[in-house]
Amino acid sequence: MPLLAHLQRRGGGGGGGGACRFRPVLLPPGSHHMRVATFVDAKVKWVRDRGLDHAVEKEKHLRPMHALKNLLLRRPLEGPPAPGSLPLSAIAERRDELRLPFRAIRFIRKYPSVFVEEGSSSDDSRRPHVRATPELVRLHEEEQLLYQSCRGETADRLLRLLMLTPRKRIPLDVVDRLRWDLGLPDDYVRCLLPEYPDYFQIVPSDGYVRGGSSGGGGTGRLQLELVCWNKDLAMSAIERWAMRRGGYKKGDPLAFPLQFSRGFDMEKKVRRWVEEWQRLPYLSPYEDAGRHIDPGSDLGEKWTVGMLHELLHLLVSKKTERDDLLLLGECVGLRPGFKKVIFHHPGIFYMSNKIRAHTVVLREAYKRDLLVEKHALVGMRYQYIHLMRQSAAIDAATAPSHGTGGRRKRGDGRAGNALEGSCIDGTNGDGEGEEDEDIEVEEGEMSGDSQFESEDDESDDDDEDEESEARVGVSHMDNRFSVKRRMNRTEKRAVGAERSARSSSVHLSAVASHLRTRKVSAPFSRESKKCIGGS
Repeated sequence: MPLLAHLQRRGGGGGGGGACRFRPVLLPPGSHHMRVATFVDAKVKWVRDRGLDHAVEKEKHLRPMHALKNLLLRRPLEGPPAPGSLPLSAIAERRDELRLPFRAIRFIRKYPSVFVEEGSSSDDSRRPHVRATPELVRLHEEEQLLYQSCRGETADRLLRLLMLTPRKRIPLDVVDRLRWDLGLPDDYVRCLLPEYPDYFQIVPSDGYVRGGSSGGGGTGRLQLELVCWNKDLAMSAIERWAMRRGGYKKGDPLAFPLQFSRGFDMEKKVRRWVEEWQRLPYLSPYEDAGRHIDPGSDLGEKWTVGMLHELLHLLVSKKTERDDLLLLGECVGLRPGFKKVIFHHPGIFYMSNKIRAHTVVLREAYKRDLLVEKHALVGMRYQYIHLMRQSAAIDAATAPSHGTGGRRKRGDGRAGNALEGSCIDGTNGDGEGEEDEDIEVEEGEMSGDSQFESEDDESDDDDEDEESEARVGVSHMDNRFSVKRRMNRTEKRAVGAERSARSSSVHLSAVASHLRTRKVSAPFSRESKKCIGGS
């Protein structure tokens, strides 16, 4: 029988409670991959990856903007008072549903290239309304055509997700929550599922009561069920990659591509474990054989990594928030505690803490901050990002010059007055938390850099609404300070330099006055000039 070495925690008392040592273990032939878990007792240091952080950070506010766009341009069952527009109060009521990071009025005014404020055309109400800009409407129409052209590929991706689940079904509300990551249209239940009756069907869960509310354990939930297994689609992304390279057969050892952040240093004993772990056989996540393996074994961990790897590959952007990935893991039957494997393998997965969320990124899918294989929907989302960034140019064009004390132009005055007098969402600005600070990673396996510098743009934290100041009245100096808060960094440096020069001038005047008080005959002699120049 072969002799295999594995790491085992040293037992007993004394000071070696956390040490590891090699112990030879005799295992029968053919069962080496079933041995107990051998992950070394060492912390894997988390190292920031600037490129992957930027890939997450540049989509800041994209999802709430897209959700609000769908709300404005959704084909309604009953006609709205104005086509493509909604009252601002109706948007504020859906703040949590739209995942708006702050008050609705502030979010809309932050992106004037995307949304337009206007007064109501109705005579009996002066409530402000919000509508989409023509450019946003154009991108929305292009996106709808793209959804139509990608229906087959989208249905295959959703079918693969169902094939990964143990019962071949998944709650419909989970699919709805992951609609953005899966690239599903907003009305996929109405426009996509009925076109593929041989793929999907909607069934009630066990104990479903019509008209009842959703409860724990699946009670009261509708589920999306697989109708027919597709053998051609039951092949993971890494298996397709190995097939293209040639020489791969089912059950052969298959190593995952590894990429590490710059500056990452792996301990020797961890590197030895990873090399041995990579040589284990690869079990496809589409095969139920992996579910009967001890999840604490090396092979069980490799099957879990393969499942998470395939789940991330099914997403159009190859990344998702950690909570959504954990929810998916539960749906596909992973055991509790499986999230530890994300931190055991920093060369496969990366955890970003940008935009106030933990985002899991599949490393091999990215080169710096760009996808290696960009999906067409991701390209459309980049166009939305480009449109959102045009708002900065609009703000710069309407911002007043330094020292003028003028206020920022807010469009039509009547609409602005109507907004000032209306109740937006029943809260004031004090209830808004600070936004876009890096979140400290909570997992015990991740050590090292725990103090993350804040790299998000400062305008979200500093840009306050002006209506309250306009009602109470502010002084000329207060106006200047409110203008300074809206300046970009270059303008702030210019104002700082101007203040510094003014302070130096005051200092020189004070020195000259002091010399005259002491009755110095030549206050600006060569020695005095040297003294003044040195100060």
